[in-house]
Amino acid sequence: MTYLVRTRGKRLNQSFYLQGAETVAVQLLGKLLVTRTEGKVTSGIIVETEAYCGVNDRASHAFGNRRTRRTETMYKAGGHAYVYLIYGMYSMFNVVTSREGYPDAVLIRAIEPIEGIDVMLKRRKLDEVSPRLTAGPGVLTRALGITTKHDGLFLPDSNIIGVEDVGKIVKPEEVVRTTRVGVDYAGEDALLPRRFYIKNNPYVSKK
Repeated sequence: MTYLVRTRGKRLNQSFYLQGAETVAVQLLGKLLVTRTEGKVTSGIIVETEAYCGVNDRASHAFGNRRTRRTETMYKAGGHAYVYLIYGMYSMFNVVTSREGYPDAVLIRAIEPIEGIDVMLKRRKLDEVSPRLTAGPGVLTRALGITTKHDGLFLPDSNIIGVEDVGKIVKPEEVVRTTRVGVDYAGEDALLPRRFYIKNNPYVSKK
């Protein structure tokens, strides 16, 4: 599936992000994630997300009301970017949801590239467009130029990272709901169906 979208849409405002992690995770599907980093504009349609539901979710960094220097961003009001590093090399981009003090967040797991594809290829050191480019949370951030220095950005107002509604409607029957990836440590919570993706989209990451 290839999306034909307007290259510029309506920026999502804060009220969108105050709905709670699972609702936002579903509604982010089909939205356009846009970055303006290193003087380059890149974007892609969000095709896969995961919801992390705060202090009661064992898969969440904030489980048990854990507050550290890294997780403090999660306690901000919905609409802030939560970006952290794993394995010392991959930045993971999340959007904070819910009200201030409620550390819910949605991980963006995959996008379908739309704009600045030549820039993405160069950043990923690839020669041709394929799902390898942006199918996965660690590689999409590299393609889009997102790093931990962007942690804490307020997305509704940021001129660096934003999420836009470009008129793409994802029907309920197009949304697949399943378990999250890489959270076996979370016990029973690892079985919760909090991963969402657009059915049959080639850019959805592989488990």
